[in-house]
Amino acid sequence: MKKKVIKVVLIILLVVCVLTFTYSTIKIFMWNEDNKNTDKEVDDIINSTIVEETNETNNVEIIGENETLKTDTKKQSIYWSYIKMNLINVDFTDLKKKNKDTKGWIQVSGTNINYPFVQAKDNKYYLTHSFEKKYTDAGWVFLDYRNDINNLGRNNIIYGHARLNKTMFGTLKNVLTKDWYNKKDNHVIKLSTEKENTLWQVFSVYSIKTENYYITTDFKNDDEFKTYLDTMLKRSKFKFDANVNVNDTVLTLSTCHKTDEKIVVHAKLIKRETR
Repeated sequence: MKKKVIKVVLIILLVVCVLTFTYSTIKIFMWNEDNKNTDKEVDDIINSTIVEETNETNNVEIIGENETLKTDTKKQSIYWSYIKMNLINVDFTDLKKKNKDTKGWIQVSGTNINYPFVQAKDNKYYLTHSFEKKYTDAGWVFLDYRNDINNLGRNNIIYGHARLNKTMFGTLKNVLTKDWYNKKDNHVIKLSTEKENTLWQVFSVYSIKTENYYITTDFKNDDEFKTYLDTMLKRSKFKFDANVNVNDTVLTLSTCHKTDEKIVVHAKLIKRETR
C-alpha cells in the first residue's frame, strides 16, 4: 500500500513538473515573440516618422519665469539652461493614419524612451495592445484616460510597461541611478503634440509600493494640490534644482518595478510652443 502511495505521489509530481515546464516554455516563447514584434513596430515607427528639433520662434512661452526671477535673481538656477534647450517637433500624419488614438510623442533624456503615446477610453486597453492595436503583453505607452492632452490639467499621467528588452518604459529605471542624476541635462522631458511642443523639468523620481495617490488628477483646491506636490518632493530619491508651486502643470510617468512597486517620475512644464 505504501509503495502505491509513493508511486502515485511521484506520478503527480512528474505531471506537475511537465506542466510547469510546458507553461514556462510557452511563456518564454510568447515573450520572445512579443519582443520581436515590438522591436519591429518601434523600428517601423522611428523610420517613418519625422522627429526634429525646433529653433525658438515667436510662439514660445516660458513658464514660471517670474517666479524663478524672484528666487534666482542672478539666474544661477539650472532652469535657465533648460529654457535654452530646443523642443522637438513631430509630424503626426503617418502616425494618425496608423492609429487615430495617437496623442503625442515623448522623449525622456537619459533613457530609450522615444515613442508616440496613445490614449484609450480606459487605462486597460493599451496594457495589452500595441500601437497597431494587436494583442501583446508588451502593450504601448499611453496617456491616462482622464487627461486631455490639448487642455492640460494639474497632473498629466503617461504609463508604459517596464519591458526587460528596454522597450516601452523599460529604461525608466535609469532615473534611479546616480549616473543618470549626475548628468544634469538628463533632467528634462520633451513632448510634441499636434497643437504644441513642450519642455518639462524633472523635480522628483522614486520607487514606491503600488498606490493611487500619485496618479491623482483632480484636486479640490490649491491647498490639496500643494500637499500633493510637497509629498512628491519628499518622496524623491534625489534633490533637484527645481522650484515647484501650485501654479505648475505636472507630468507624471509611471511604470511597474518588481511585483508590487512602481517607478515614478514627476516633471513640471517650463516651456511651450504653439504649432
